Amino acid sequence: MTARRFAVLSIIAAVLPACAAIQATPTGEKVQIITEKPAATCNFLGEAVGSQGNFITGRYTPNENLLIGSRNDLRNKAAALGGNVVQVIETYRDHASLPLRDTHGTTNMLVLGRVYRCD
Repeated sequence: MTARRFAVLSIIAAVLPACAAIQATPTGEKVQIITEKPAATCNFLGEAVGSQGNFITGRYTPNENLLIGSRNDLRNKAAALGGNVVQVIETYRDHASLPLRDTHGTTNMLVLGRVYRCD
């Protein structure tokens, strides 16, 4: 195998797994995502940011996977804080553009949330 072929195959092997959505952990799967403020009996634990994508792999990742992956990352981080509910506050999409070129679509998705423990 030539060095050039090996380099191309290495790049493909690195990019393809990055195109899949981040998976929720077993505890992250139990975290409920909401958009409204939770009940007054819930305890606020902090804020967390979920994200997926970057300027390299984001160009090759479907927007749906960027969104699902960033939400799963948020759920995982909320679970790590001890939360079981996360209120999504804002969703951001980043776009990459190259000099002298048009925008190349969404490359990174960020989801900001407030983490709560509700009984």
